[in-house]
Amino acid sequence: MSLWTPGGEVPVERNKPAATPEPDPTVGGAAGFTGGPSLEDLSPEERAEAEAMIAQMADVQRQIAGTPAAQLVANHVMGLYELAAIKLSAETPAFAEAQLAIDAMAAVLESVGPRLGDDRTPLEEGLTQLKMAFVELKNRGEG
Repeated sequence: MSLWTPGGEVPVERNKPAATPEPDPTVGGAAGFTGGPSLEDLSPEERAEAEAMIAQMADVQRQIAGTPAAQLVANHVMGLYELAAIKLSAETPAFAEAQLAIDAMAAVLESVGPRLGDDRTPLEEGLTQLKMAFVELKNRGEG
């Protein structure tokens, strides 16, 4: 069995803990990335494009670093809400998958809800709506 990493495939034995591979100094890369082509191997246009992408990724990382964690967590909880709603709104609702998203949303809100500030109440209301929709659709399907 092997494990994919950005530095390449790493063999993994089930009965032994995996060793952290050493970075390959012969593999070039930019901004700490390994496993890809070196910037020196790219054409001037490709290099400019790669450098622009690296700058954009760094900008996004700066924005994330400057955003309160509570806001980011609330955003992820909203993603769980949307996932459950999509699974429930399918032509044939995927109840088991919707339940997983609902349970994950409930678990996050139960454990960190009080620290989400103003986002807590609408997220909890959304969770209640999902639970009611789940039960209604489940009953409709069984009836």
